[in-house]
Amino acid sequence: MAYDSESSSSMVRLNIGGRKFCTTLDTLTQREPDSMLAAMFSGRHTICQESEKGHIFVDRDGKHFRHILNWLRDGVIPPLKDSEYAQLLREAEYYQLLGLVDGIKSALSKRKEDEELGTELTRIDIIKCIQSDRVRFRGINLSGLDLSKLDLSFVDFSYACLKTVFFSRANLQCAKFRDVDAEASIFHNATLRECEFTGANLRGAVLAGANLQSANLQDACLIGCSFCGADLRSAHLQTADLTNANLEGANLEGANLKHLEGAKLDGANLLGAIR
Repeated sequence: MAYDSESSSSMVRLNIGGRKFCTTLDTLTQREPDSMLAAMFSGRHTICQESEKGHIFVDRDGKHFRHILNWLRDGVIPPLKDSEYAQLLREAEYYQLLGLVDGIKSALSKRKEDEELGTELTRIDIIKCIQSDRVRFRGINLSGLDLSKLDLSFVDFSYACLKTVFFSRANLQCAKFRDVDAEASIFHNATLRECEFTGANLRGAVLAGANLQSANLQDACLIGCSFCGADLRSAHLQTADLTNANLEGANLEGANLKHLEGAKLDGANLLGAIR
């Protein structure tokens, strides 16, 4: 069957990966005229329909298709989590909805800017603070800061928000990234996902239970670090020195490891790790 492009108000029934939707030719073709959806219903192509109710089947995940239809109707980007934006972006690229692709990328970029504006301290503030004898950044939002090449040895980062902080070549010797509730023995850990630690000196740092998934620790000095129970899945550890580090119970799935002389690995998950 070929749809008549003149009948823009004609109802279209879609089955996207098992999820049913109803819309119009006008919605599918007007806002994004160069998209795959617009081409499908331009009248130039033959489209097969299901025999029962005439749904047109598209073999894609239908989870976010309602957002695609709402974009085509109203031109509005929905407020979603980053992980959901990534899924919607994949679908938008498949359907060649270039306006939606640009809108999602703009929304993600604005969110990152807003997070950086929410940072409580600047690099200059940090430099002033670390001149003191005892430095604590407990519970402080430091998201997105460039702390590269600073002497942050013995600094307490417990409870801090350190998302995408840049620690490259910083001295983090004996820095603390956790806090212990002695009565309940509960570890409250900083989240260090996607942080940049390239070449940083973390000798003796306490990172027990920390979330270091996908963190970049290439060429870092991790001698004697405590990574007990830490999440190091897909972490970039190529050429990092883990001599005498404590990795008991750590998740190292898919990590690239070298220089493991004397490291404690009891109970560590090394599935797919490169050694």
